[in-house]
Amino acid sequence: MIEQLPNTNVSKIANRLVSMRLEGGVSALGRVLTLVIAAPDSIDEAVVEAANHASSEHPMRVIVLVARPDEPTPRLDAEIRVGADAGASDVIVLRAYGEVCSGLESLVNGLLLPDAPVVVWWPGKAPERPGAHPLGRIAQRRITDSAAVQADAFTERVLAYTPGDTDLAWTRLTRWREYLAAILDQPGFGPVLEAEVVGGPESPSTRILAAWLELSLEVPTSCRLERDDSPLGGVRSVTLRSASGEAQLERVAPDRAILRQPGQPEHEIVLPRRTLRECLAEELRILDEDEMYGRVVAQLESHTRTEQPA
Repeated sequence: MIEQLPNTNVSKIANRLVSMRLEGGVSALGRVLTLVIAAPDSIDEAVVEAANHASSEHPMRVIVLVARPDEPTPRLDAEIRVGADAGASDVIVLRAYGEVCSGLESLVNGLLLPDAPVVVWWPGKAPERPGAHPLGRIAQRRITDSAAVQADAFTERVLAYTPGDTDLAWTRLTRWREYLAAILDQPGFGPVLEAEVVGGPESPSTRILAAWLELSLEVPTSCRLERDDSPLGGVRSVTLRSASGEAQLERVAPDRAILRQPGQPEHEIVLPRRTLRECLAEELRILDEDEMYGRVVAQLESHTRTEQPA
């Protein structure tokens, strides 16, 4: 069920949402969080679909906020989706124009679920310091995606980190981290002496993975960003060097990788790129600070500040 509410206000939206749920016989119970999606100047339905899919694991209220402050006429339009059009969630799309955009947090506050955590997600361009943004201040978790915007976006995220921040460039590494941990558990593979991570030039995940390895293994770890014609992008390979030889995990296709280990034949393993749905669902499982991510960012920050000119 979808209903349009042109030129409205927050009170009317909240009242109409209750009415629509009653009319549709949809229970309002069981919502565990509010997800606020701070969209750019238009709505990407793939982003809303990812939230709807994640709602099967995390029933929630989704507020999609599109702000266009340059519009001359102040106005608030809304769209409410419930039932089959919203998965296991309520979806409220807010389009704010003109001066209405000056109070974004007040637009959202009146629609939050009571006594439930708030997560804010910027799927595109994010503020320089998410934790200090009006929307970020009301959230326990703030999700950005540095890979979706300019190449230096992740450097901004590192220098402006606030506990509760996370980035999907980190979430995309879960399978890489699992496979690398499995390599280290193999009998006969001695202590790692050094590591190397290779990736595409626009890949913040490559830098994050190198920092995680350096932090976890406490060994020198190099990060090499290669500009070439490879269509793979992202993390391309990880090499772990020990006294017993080298172990390497190398992506050879968007869904496959080759694992090479000392004294063993090559193994082809399934390593598909993680979808937006998977990454969002994983991030919503953590509604407080991701301590490991915080430690990795601190590691990166120390390198970043050292590399910056005095």
